[in-house]
Amino acid sequence: MRIVFVLLGWMCLIGNLSAASRLKDLVSIEGVRENQLVGYGIVVGLNRTGDKQQTIFGTQSLANMLDKMGVSVVPGAIKVANTAAVMVTATLPPFAQPGTKLDVTTAAIGDATNLQGGILLMTSLRGANGLVYAVAQGPVVTGGFVAGQGGVSQTVNHPTVGRSPGGATVERAAPSVEPGDRIHLQLRIADFTTASRIAEAINRGLGEGDVIAHADNSALLSVESPAAWRPRMAEFISALENLTVEVDSFARIVVNERTGTIVIGKDVRISPVAILHGNLSVEIQTSLSVSQPLPFSTGTTQVVPQQTVVARSEAAKNVVLKQGATVEELVHSLAAVGSTARDIIAILQNLRAAGALNAELEII
Repeated sequence: MRIVFVLLGWMCLIGNLSAASRLKDLVSIEGVRENQLVGYGIVVGLNRTGDKQQTIFGTQSLANMLDKMGVSVVPGAIKVANTAAVMVTATLPPFAQPGTKLDVTTAAIGDATNLQGGILLMTSLRGANGLVYAVAQGPVVTGGFVAGQGGVSQTVNHPTVGRSPGGATVERAAPSVEPGDRIHLQLRIADFTTASRIAEAINRGLGEGDVIAHADNSALLSVESPAAWRPRMAEFISALENLTVEVDSFARIVVNERTGTIVIGKDVRISPVAILHGNLSVEIQTSLSVSQPLPFSTGTTQVVPQQTVVARSEAAKNVVLKQGATVEELVHSLAAVGSTARDIIAILQNLRAAGALNAELEII
């Protein structure tokens, strides 16, 4: 298995550079968030790839829609193959106003085989509170297709899920909370050190000599806007987002055994340790031989298994890591002993158990 090493922040480790990040990449503002929308609709115009007779709710929905248009039909008497019942989802951005266009995703929920070329009929998109925030309608782009018929066919991508860019129109303003004089910043990755550094950067950059920000805990900060910025809260938030902060990171090693990828953070430290690595393989071979009795004897022909056991042991390879060993030395040492992905996982686990690896080991 091929081994891929990814060293996080390696250039920062070599050049002693600052790993500063913008505040907008580290936090989100409380109340300024997206909202999920969902709706149930019908796609028409399919080329006999829609729901079959077994999908009862599809024909019932079509009958109800026709009844609202003044056409009375019996749901059990409808048999069409060019319609499909679908679920429609969209994401409502913060502060979206009526008239804003949204991208929607359409997915078949019955036994339709292909939504290619279909048209989504007017579908109400509702939020978690049950209110309608947008209405979707328009062509569905699948990005895939099905060619052939019967037992000879070719499917490309996923034809039962489609997307309609700008296919929905916002009808109700998003339920976003307008920022007030005091705003709360939520860290995407909770950390006390990073939260303290963010508060310090805000006080130094925008405090004008006052303490306007403090960390409530490892995941939340409170910021009191200065009096001069309160008439211009959007500009104040923009100034906050463009502040740079040096992020504190965990000493962590992430190993993916399936792909052979090992991600090692720059803060990983190795204590003095010696690694002894060797391989022992045992091979068992079984061959069958036929034993024939002598002519005119009372014996019978027998099949006799013969087993051969071969054991091979490679010489153990020794690696010594001294005090202050770096990530580079760890990587080079493990590669020098010819370790495979599984060997490296076992070595890292043993280092962690021996207390020589000062980092969190996560295997995914």
